[in-house]
Amino acid sequence: MTDPTAAATGATVTQPAESYVVAAGHVPGTPGRPRSLWSDAWRDLRRRPLFVVAGAVILLLVVIALVPGLFTSADPNLKSLPLSRDTPSGDAWFGYDTQGRDIYARVIYGTRWTLLVGVAAALLTVLVGGVLGILAGFYGGWLDGLLSRIGEVFFGLPFVLGAIVILSMFRNAGVRGALPIVGVVVVSLGVLSWPVAMRIMRSAAIAAKQQDYVKAARALGARPSRIVFKHLLPNCLAPVLVYATIALGAFVGAEATLSFLGIGLRDPAVSWGVMIADSRNYVRVAPHMLLFPAGFLTVTVLAFVMLGDAVREALDPKLR
Repeated sequence: MTDPTAAATGATVTQPAESYVVAAGHVPGTPGRPRSLWSDAWRDLRRRPLFVVAGAVILLLVVIALVPGLFTSADPNLKSLPLSRDTPSGDAWFGYDTQGRDIYARVIYGTRWTLLVGVAAALLTVLVGGVLGILAGFYGGWLDGLLSRIGEVFFGLPFVLGAIVILSMFRNAGVRGALPIVGVVVVSLGVLSWPVAMRIMRSAAIAAKQQDYVKAARALGARPSRIVFKHLLPNCLAPVLVYATIALGAFVGAEATLSFLGIGLRDPAVSWGVMIADSRNYVRVAPHMLLFPAGFLTVTVLAFVMLGDAVREALDPKLR
């Protein structure tokens, strides 16, 4: 850089690199590399106590679901009728249910099935709704109209009523086994929930395809598939990711609701909803049968909702 006062003499004054102004979107030490939306969001999330607390709770639940043997050595299905409805003690921290089974062990092992339903239903919903939404938003025309009308039909179905019909149909078909039962519940939740993800992705795709980088890609002759996967999809994921995080907690609660009604999970797939259903006739004489699984359910749903709120605020610059 040349000093104006020294220009006449031909002298050149060189300033150190640290004296140059670095653009706000660039990382110091790596000139020319702007931070992405995701890196900015991660930097913001790490400073949010809401995200840290929710993330710690969810991480603990994931560990419990993956390795339940680390937290209890009791058999969740072992029955001992003399211990029926015994209150919490040193031998059984959460007490026993009506059939003499250890409630603590059942809560620990029930974490796996509860989270499996929530995660699988959220993935299915986002996958189906996201694919249909980005196709509808990008191509528009008759395809957009057709997919939107189909989505409105499913969106207009009452959630609980639709789930009762679907699950009752499969129950009458004689579905047996833990994984098949979980699969039926996941499919019913996904079938009734994908229109929401489709609407979110469609709106994001319609807004993104009007941007200059998409128009430039089209002018350069890029194929539609390349535009969708290379340009649209990375810029449409943020709102769908926020919805998936919050919906995961909602699906956990929905599974408990369906199990309480007697049409969700059932033995041998033990979940917190099944345990709550088993305790409904004994709330006054054995409240511990309800309090502990309901407490775990409440904390789990709250953790996912808190995580979704933190992610939404981090990904939306208007909320920072």
